[in-house]
Amino acid sequence: MADIAALTRIIEPEVKAEGFDLVRVMMIGGKDDPTLQVMAERPDTRQLDLADCERLSRRLSDVLDSADPIEEAYRLEVSSPGIDRPLTRLKDFEDWKGHEARLSLVEKQADGRRDYRGALIGAEGDEVVIDAAGLGPTRIPFAALRSAKLVLTDRLIAATAPLDTEGADEILEGQD
Repeated sequence: MADIAALTRIIEPEVKAEGFDLVRVMMIGGKDDPTLQVMAERPDTRQLDLADCERLSRRLSDVLDSADPIEEAYRLEVSSPGIDRPLTRLKDFEDWKGHEARLSLVEKQADGRRDYRGALIGAEGDEVVIDAAGLGPTRIPFAALRSAKLVLTDRLIAATAPLDTEGADEILEGQD
């Protein structure tokens, strides 16, 4: 299995060199279809366009081919985090406060729950604060999270509208 921490140490400087922030490095697809997933974003827009993904993918391919940190064959997938993005850094909980999120913890908390859903209040120190349905404001240690992601809502759609939709309705004909 690939060492995600080691991969992140290789990938993050390359992402930063392109002017982006690294959101997540993860191996997905299991043994049948191993895929190295790299999510990144522009700090000012929280998005990447296709040209950004292509450029970063080429850069990472060159570096990963040279370093060869993954023994088995794999695919490289470079993408923007998307609208219902994963929340992987404490700053994400601050950046997206007020939006609804779903949090899954590694172990049950004192209240017996492992899953929480509600509006993000933000991050305080090393804790995430969420207005959890049925509980109110709830503090969860960031280190206790297994996963966290935004929930698709009308408010989130409005907040993440594409910066430029020019050409979105055009159909490009392929060459034979």
